[in-house]
Amino acid sequence: MDEKTGNKAHKVLLGNRKTGNFSGVVDVLSFDVAEILLETEQGMLLIKGHDLHVNRLSLEKGEVDIEGRIDSLAYSEIKDYGKQAESFFGRLFK
Repeated sequence: MDEKTGNKAHKVLLGNRKTGNFSGVVDVLSFDVAEILLETEQGMLLIKGHDLHVNRLSLEKGEVDIEGRIDSLAYSEIKDYGKQAESFFGRLFK
């Protein structure tokens, strides 16, 4: 735990772009075989790839394990995610 902010530690362990172990996860907002969106202690984390699967999920411990071909990891602030979601859904339902 970060003594200054009180946040849990956030760690990413990526193995050969085929497995990912993440800690400091607050919530899993969405997932499918191409994208996984996690809310972490350090902001929103978008994982893109192919044939992605969530193998283990423990929100009590704040841990997620995934496997598949991981192509990218991208962080954004939680406040920025709301704007992106609105524009995505706005485009979807036009």
